[in-house]
Amino acid sequence: MERPRLKPRTRRARRLRADSTDVEWKLWAVLRGRGLSGFKFRRQVPIDRYFADFACVEAKLVIELDGGQHADQIDYDDNRTRVLEQAGWHVMRFWNNDVIENLDGVADTILIELEMIRSVSLRVEPVDLLLTS
Repeated sequence: MERPRLKPRTRRARRLRADSTDVEWKLWAVLRGRGLSGFKFRRQVPIDRYFADFACVEAKLVIELDGGQHADQIDYDDNRTRVLEQAGWHVMRFWNNDVIENLDGVADTILIELEMIRSVSLRVEPVDLLLTS
């Protein structure tokens, strides 16, 4: 039986995961397997026309890692962030050096954001009830 052909986006996501940088692997070691307070993350997630480095679907949080080349593509990254936010995602960006030099601090910062998103989504707005007699 012949295997079904993969969609181009699926093939690209798999290729991006296979070609992950050392810094991406380092952060993935913290995020994978619900390692960050039980939140599930995925790698190289297609969202709109982009692929997010890491995404927590439950919290609609995207984590992007930026290397030195990103200093030269600020407009591209700003547009990418805008598109992701318009699609309903929160976006956090970290420089590769931050992950290399302060992985615990990066993980703590992500966790604070996740907890904040969780608390906002659990907040119930008061409803005025009109009682009629």
